[in-house]
Amino acid sequence: MACVLGLDIGTTSTIGILIRLPDETLAIASRPVELRSDKIGWAEEDPAQWWANVGEITRELLHVSGVAASDIAAIGVTGMLPAVVLLDAEGALPRPSIQQSDARCGAEVDELRAEVDEAAFLAKAGNGINQQLVAAKLRWIERHEPDVFARIATVFGSYDYINWRLTGERAIEQNWALEAGFVDLATHGINDDLVALAHVPRAAIPRKVASHEILGVVSARAAAETGLAAGTPVVGGAADMIASALGAGIVEAGDVLMKFGGSVDILTATKHAKPDARLYLDYHLRPGLFMPNGCMSTGGSALNWFAREFAGGHAIEGLTIHQALDRLAEARPAGADGLVISPYFLGEKTPIHDPRARGVIDGLTLSHDVGHVWRALLESYAYAIAHHVEVLNEIGHRTERFIVSDGGANSRVWMQIVADVLQRPLQRLSGHPGSCIGAAWTAAIGVDLTQDWSAISAFVRAADIVQPRREVADVYRRGYQRYREIYRRLGPGAS
Repeated sequence: MACVLGLDIGTTSTIGILIRLPDETLAIASRPVELRSDKIGWAEEDPAQWWANVGEITRELLHVSGVAASDIAAIGVTGMLPAVVLLDAEGALPRPSIQQSDARCGAEVDELRAEVDEAAFLAKAGNGINQQLVAAKLRWIERHEPDVFARIATVFGSYDYINWRLTGERAIEQNWALEAGFVDLATHGINDDLVALAHVPRAAIPRKVASHEILGVVSARAAAETGLAAGTPVVGGAADMIASALGAGIVEAGDVLMKFGGSVDILTATKHAKPDARLYLDYHLRPGLFMPNGCMSTGGSALNWFAREFAGGHAIEGLTIHQALDRLAEARPAGADGLVISPYFLGEKTPIHDPRARGVIDGLTLSHDVGHVWRALLESYAYAIAHHVEVLNEIGHRTERFIVSDGGANSRVWMQIVADVLQRPLQRLSGHPGSCIGAAWTAAIGVDLTQDWSAISAFVRAADIVQPRREVADVYRRGYQRYREIYRRLGPGAS
């Protein structure tokens, strides 16, 4: 049977997967991505690097698998959202991308809240007024980089940019459009009044496409740059966390995916939209379902930063630096001997939506070492997940079965901490390569290789279950209370 290609434009790496239906993974390849934070709260990347990575990855996949480019039936691209990528009239990039985790636009968020009835906006757009909105980021560019703003001809996202490089077609995928704040939830169409809040011409926002809709085919130029075959269909693509959730089998109410990538995401499935300003609302890849979710500004990106900047002297032969730090953390007690961290290193998105929030290390003493700090970092994201679970339950979403995926889920120490904090078992997965598998499956749906969304489960199997330890429940209950209190003391309104 023909093959399909999935590409994931991630925050920390670009990943490609080549699969053959119904259940064969032929090859996987990846390349690193540089995340720049040149000023406090900034998060930028170079889209040209993503495209260069795609060219290297596709050639490697074809070489390793022995598959001919003409045997690839379709391509799907996923990526972080809503990263903001701009093109000028000539198709040049006037500036780096502004990433979804970027927190520079606090003043613009306040400005929007002063202009717009927030409750009405939430009901209409499905998402609240927060730093995730593309309008806020574009207003920042208008204010601080007017020369760049004047050149804007196209606004779209990370995987939309790659789709354009592949096909020459300018389009925005449905979930980028929804989280950007441009979609009217009642009609599911781009709303002119919502676009007007971004101060850009309506023509700068391309047509909206469904995730599995064929938007174009690989151009001759892209074929020369990637080794792919000209004429290969390319579908609309998918938000990375939604694609990952499909691969993990999140299709029933009560199922929860926790995705440990460059950021930490938590997602569930539902038949009915329940907009809540504390979370994000997306479309499920399976038509007719929605996917309420939370996304933190950091996760693996902060762990990578700490390992790079502070832990170089703690390497252990035969282990990666992260594995070495995990070993140190495992030897430290639950609660890290009183050390609690707020992981708001780029501000924070859900559920507090505060771009001015900052990372805090509370309780640090001379008796603590790097193992304590690493453990406290891991615990901080577990506490943040617990906060999200509280919010989901308050809204009325069930949280019954917890599944974990992506690179961070390979850390046994981290997953044990999360299970201990939640006091719920975690189902780990075997063979889940991340969001790229969801992108590939979406492409297969788009060209009618299959119409069975659930058959993607052939590529991902249940592995071990991490059971919570009851003996540390009280330690983590107190730690969670301290975690929440730190922000109450230092966040908005604190004296």
